[in-house]
Amino acid sequence: MRRLKQPSHEAAIRRLKRAHGHLGATLNLARKKRPCLELARQLQAAEAAIGAAKREFIHGQLQVSIAGGDADNATLRQLRQLARYL
Repeated sequence: MRRLKQPSHEAAIRRLKRAHGHLGATLNLARKKRPCLELARQLQAAEAAIGAAKREFIHGQLQVSIAGGDADNATLRQLRQLARYL
C-alpha cells in the first residue's frame, strides 16, 4: 500500500500540548483530593483538546490528499478508513 503524503502537524501538536497540560492539572487536583467537579472539568477540557487534535490530524490528511489530486484506489481506501475516526 502506497504511503500518503503527510501534512504539517503543528496545529495538532499544539492541541496535544494543551491536552497534556489539562491532564497534568487533573493529576494535581486528584493528588490534592479536590472536589469531583473540578476533576471532571479538567478531564472534559483534556478530552476536548484530544478530540480537536484528532480532527486536526484527519482534516489535514484529507486536505493534503484531495488538494494534491492524490486519489487512486489505494488512496481512496485509506481515506475511507481514516474518515471512520471523525
